[in-house]
Amino acid sequence: MNDPEKGHTLLTLARFAIADRFGMACHLFPEDAWLHEPGATFVTLTLHEQLRGCIGSLEAYRALIDDVRHNAIAAAFRDPRFHPLTAQEFAGIRLEVSLLAAAQALRFTGEQDAVAQLRPGLDGVILELGTHRGTFLPQVWEQLPDPRVFMAHLKNKAGLPQDFWSEDIRLSRYTVQKWHEGE
Repeated sequence: MNDPEKGHTLLTLARFAIADRFGMACHLFPEDAWLHEPGATFVTLTLHEQLRGCIGSLEAYRALIDDVRHNAIAAAFRDPRFHPLTAQEFAGIRLEVSLLAAAQALRFTGEQDAVAQLRPGLDGVILELGTHRGTFLPQVWEQLPDPRVFMAHLKNKAGLPQDFWSEDIRLSRYTVQKWHEGE
């Protein structure tokens, strides 16, 4: 299956999962074998070009079909930053599905070295320190193109001060294939 067809299938899965929660009838479509392979996705909802929800998985631990459905529902109804999506809003949302490649640990000697290794526009980044964890998809580079600013905001998202650094911080990077509705 080519990438546009794959994207269309994943976007349709996400939209149907949300529509089902509103009791809307959805068409059936074939469940191809690749949908039952493990996959990690993020589903992002926007409304009037503003973030309206984003939830995902960093590791492929369940079938792709289940991961997309679960994350679509979670982004619509359980993102703690937003109230649950309403049926009225549903008509105007635009979906994006990001399929994550496996994360690769970065090796670095300090913050400056870590920041120098980041590939703006390409890398999604996971930051971990004890119970603190945060990630930014590669799409976040569009809003935060400077690697130092990107890292500062990622630390903040993980619940750490922007100017904090520890030799115990772990960083991993990943890439994504992404599809938007309306492409």
